[in-house]
Amino acid sequence: MTEAPRAALPATITYPTAERLDLVEDLHGHAVADPYRALEDPADPRTAAWSAEQDALARSWLDAMPGRDALGARLAELMRTGSVGTPVWRAGRAFYTRRDPDQDHPVLYVRVDGVERVLVDVSALDPTGRTTLDRWTPSAEGTRLAYQVSVGGDEHSLLHVLDVDTGELLDGPIDRCRYSPVGWLPGGEEFFYVRRVDPALVPEDERQFHRRVWRHRVGAPASDDVNVHGDGLDHTYYYGLSLSEDGRWLLVNGAPGTVRRDSVWIADLHGDAELRPVVLAEDGVQCAAWVAPDGRLYLRTSLDAPRFRLCVADPAAPTEWTELVAEDADSVLDAVTWLDGHLVLLRTRHAVSELHLHSPTTGAHVGEVPMPGTGSLHGLSTVDALTPADRDVLWFGWSDFTTPMSVYRYSLSEGRTELESAAPGTVALPELSTQQVSYRSADGTVVRMFVVSGEQHPDLPRPTLLTGYGGFAVGRGPGYSATTLAWVEAGGVWAHASLRGGDEEGEEWHRAGMRERKQNVFDDFHAAAERLIRDGWTTPQQLSITGGSNGGLLVGAALTQRPELYAAVVCSAPLLDMVRYEKFLLGRLWAEEYGSASVPEELGWLLAYSPYHQVRPGVEYPSVLFTVFESDSRVDPNHARKMCAALQHASSSDPTKHPVLLRRETEVGHAGRSVSRSVGLAVDQLTFLAWATGLDL
Repeated sequence: MTEAPRAALPATITYPTAERLDLVEDLHGHAVADPYRALEDPADPRTAAWSAEQDALARSWLDAMPGRDALGARLAELMRTGSVGTPVWRAGRAFYTRRDPDQDHPVLYVRVDGVERVLVDVSALDPTGRTTLDRWTPSAEGTRLAYQVSVGGDEHSLLHVLDVDTGELLDGPIDRCRYSPVGWLPGGEEFFYVRRVDPALVPEDERQFHRRVWRHRVGAPASDDVNVHGDGLDHTYYYGLSLSEDGRWLLVNGAPGTVRRDSVWIADLHGDAELRPVVLAEDGVQCAAWVAPDGRLYLRTSLDAPRFRLCVADPAAPTEWTELVAEDADSVLDAVTWLDGHLVLLRTRHAVSELHLHSPTTGAHVGEVPMPGTGSLHGLSTVDALTPADRDVLWFGWSDFTTPMSVYRYSLSEGRTELESAAPGTVALPELSTQQVSYRSADGTVVRMFVVSGEQHPDLPRPTLLTGYGGFAVGRGPGYSATTLAWVEAGGVWAHASLRGGDEEGEEWHRAGMRERKQNVFDDFHAAAERLIRDGWTTPQQLSITGGSNGGLLVGAALTQRPELYAAVVCSAPLLDMVRYEKFLLGRLWAEEYGSASVPEELGWLLAYSPYHQVRPGVEYPSVLFTVFESDSRVDPNHARKMCAALQHASSSDPTKHPVLLRRETEVGHAGRSVSRSVGLAVDQLTFLAWATGLDL
């Protein structure tokens, strides 16, 4: 096989030795080997020593990769664009986040009468950069703010309340509030929120679960909170909540784990305040419900509509629905908001955002909101009942491949969309060509893929970076990415495939890539790679792949199923041992997505593709870099440890040309991180892939 040209690195490589157990279990008639189970325990001295050796090995290679300094400088420059968030309006006050060019984290501001003030700056609270702002919600009057922070990437949010005018801390920290929604009651003295129960009351392995909806009075001890909802329900339920603008109607939604089956309850707080069901998870549909300013209950649902439709009801008779806007055959209904007597519907058409205007009376389509281009919308916002002006204005966040997160303003009366707040930094961007292409997967299904390059058409095969996700109904459209821009600017091609398992084409698209149909996702990915090669964009020796979390499972399966198709892999925070994934952290919540090893038939599905169990000795595997985060509270790093040891033992590739490395980080988790740490991670990942595919950085 012809190798991509690459710079010379250390002439030899010796992998750390991991104890290889002769451990084979009989699971439902399957002989399942698990030679590296000892690496599941991070406290085991052998695991700690092995991990330290892997750290040293990874750094000896990654630090020697050519182009690191130049790439780091360019990535930092591309991230100096900063970002600005969509404003949330309360009584004429605008609340929003902004990250300026030299800031590591976004800062939360309030603007009152044209004057901007800082409300929460996590960098000031914690100069080490370990603290992240997880969520924030102002009261209806805009005088109080509930906000949540977590430390070291653990996502165990601490809730605080401050006085917006004085900055005085009024309440908190209240612990166990992981990304809790907050529903303020009028007056700002009380709110509803979601919190896990006292860990002393539940088994140790269930302490991340057992959530309840609580009613809290500001300044009172959390131990006095009233348990509103959750007793007697599945202990894995995640809850959301909202209140109507007048504070009368409380809506609570919930779903067991990450499944796409919703329960919705509604309560009249001016009546008996009892939460009554609107729809239940056992009905097997998705449903988001809210009471709009016109006093009606609106329901965005997948019932009889996998691409979703909009229904209405009287809140006092919430189960008597009338269809208002039917399902569209070629787009997915993602969100709805009220705008001065109109409904604004956010749709995505093949992962590209659109906004449409409809009549709330008849549901008829009455217009389309002009969009800035072909991109992705992030957040819709209109003024609240207490804001005196701008009642016909819609604000929305926007991004595409060359536009950092910015805010646009649409005026209903003027029929015009204009830039409200650009990203605060200015950066020279490379000339790009972006396109969306279609291709057929192994079973003939049409799949779409974004391709970003310096040329409109292939001029010669180039180092290419292909990515995707393909799970949990998570989709991704065009968006600004410093790593994408840096890769393409250096002469590479970047591609993102909209795989089954996501939501780009609705719930049927999601279901076509889950459980016994998971192989469809991998087939879609392989077909994307083959399309890039067939069109002349790249070759197998120049093709790299990357994915994180469920996307880490994707690339783990790709490298074990088609090792000859890919030159290099970055596998980040991955799921890889699909036999034991349910035993760690949040894994038990994902059985409806993947299947459970406790069920004989479903174990067969999992073993068919489980990357750890599909590693075979004597196979020439590509170069692989695992990146994991020790404070990850979702996916246990033991997946990457075990897979790394298995590949290092099995691969017959020359390790000086196709190394298998494990990069660890501490005090950072699965989600938010500082810009500086993002740059550091991206430098290691991109220089590794560039070296392996011959891209000159």
